[in-house]
Amino acid sequence: MIAETFALYFPLAKLLLPGLDRTLSAGNARRAKTVLDQVEAIIEGRNDSAFSQRTAIFAFSIRILSAAIAYVSQVLMARWMGDFEYGIFVAVWVAIVLLGGIVCMGFQTGVIRFISEYRESGEDAKLRGAIRGSLVWSLVAATFMALAGAGLLYVLQEHVTNYFVMPIFLAAICLPSLALQGIQDGIARAYNWPGTALAPTFILRPILVLGFMAASTCFGFAADAVTAMLAAIFGTWLASLGQYLALRHRMRATVPTGPRTFLPRLWFAVALPIFLIEGFNNLLTNTDILLVSCYLAPDQTAVYFAAAKTLGLVHFVPFAVKTAAAHRIATYKAAGNRGRYESFIRETIHWTFWPSLVLAVLLVLTGKYFLMLFGPSFPAGQSVIWILAIGVVFRATVGTAESVLTMSGEQRACALVYAAGLGVSITLNLALIPKFGLQGAAIATSIAMAFEAAALYTAAKRRLGLHVFIVPAQRQFAPAGVT
Repeated sequence: MIAETFALYFPLAKLLLPGLDRTLSAGNARRAKTVLDQVEAIIEGRNDSAFSQRTAIFAFSIRILSAAIAYVSQVLMARWMGDFEYGIFVAVWVAIVLLGGIVCMGFQTGVIRFISEYRESGEDAKLRGAIRGSLVWSLVAATFMALAGAGLLYVLQEHVTNYFVMPIFLAAICLPSLALQGIQDGIARAYNWPGTALAPTFILRPILVLGFMAASTCFGFAADAVTAMLAAIFGTWLASLGQYLALRHRMRATVPTGPRTFLPRLWFAVALPIFLIEGFNNLLTNTDILLVSCYLAPDQTAVYFAAAKTLGLVHFVPFAVKTAAAHRIATYKAAGNRGRYESFIRETIHWTFWPSLVLAVLLVLTGKYFLMLFGPSFPAGQSVIWILAIGVVFRATVGTAESVLTMSGEQRACALVYAAGLGVSITLNLALIPKFGLQGAAIATSIAMAFEAAALYTAAKRRLGLHVFIVPAQRQFAPAGVT
């Protein structure tokens, strides 16, 4: 479907080549033809690389659309709620989304590896067991954590700032749906269904939350953090159930029926290091926002969150590449195809770095104007964008190295990298936020991202013998004075 859509328009570009020959210089015409040939190879290619590139482009397109939807919804909610209430909401929402990833215990990524390996080996009973087991686990574990957390908050509510109490209680209701979405995303990604994996979470959910929030304010509810969390409850649960129905429909035609084999010890042995990776990675990604909300007032949290989300468009690039490539890395590794395994990893590094660099530069130049949409106080976060952009570019130099390690059986090494990165991030944020405020959080996070990139490169080099860096290994430089 993706290829056919592009193919409708691509012949028009090919027809322009004679005109290019007449209007451009010979060198520019050759370069234009080369670009068109490369595009044609992606659109019409039938090999794994072309298919993965199309999937990555499709996933990235969904994330671009979702970024626009989410950004508009965040702008409107900030306008409706004001800095203070919006800051309360984003602090609680970031925390509950973070817990939604952690409570899956690594199965949202582990299931990609299980499905890829069992499909490759033809072990259908284990395949069915892994799918069912991961779904059941997400609901049971998340429900237990939600109930335990709500009970603990009830006992300790006198020690929690009063305006956070009710939003946190309501956020607990969202937790099972967020965990279920995480597992369903992983299953759909393993089967190369990027629309089913991404659209419910990144397009449908923000639209529903915004719609419920708008309807609530129209019916006279206060535009505050409590109302926003109520809207989030309905939006997340409807999106999660819709994704489940879509996934179930597609799996009926793909997964053979039959008995299920459950291997909980094996699965947990694999998923536990991935859980540490996912947990440390999610904490590393959100530590700055959480600590800013602890040290600074909600209105400052709102400014930092808006700046971080503005730059967040860049993070969609590695996410899209990971969506398209993770299961293929696992498949090549399981099949023992070393040559294709290494060349494919090199390709994914380029897919990650260059778009990330371009987007980071664009957002540094235009970030102020995006922040102005949130309100008059939000452009104060412009310096945050500049600082974070440096760390984002450094991080992109190693591509999706965490997927390489995880899908290659080195999830423990990856977990250690993220644990060290989290320690660096927490230490620096605790030291710099009280002294430098929002800019201190940005500096700490940028340094932590650069440290993470260096540690991931080192782990991949030592454990797998791979050079996961944008600059090729053993690059030859001409001696001084030689041209």
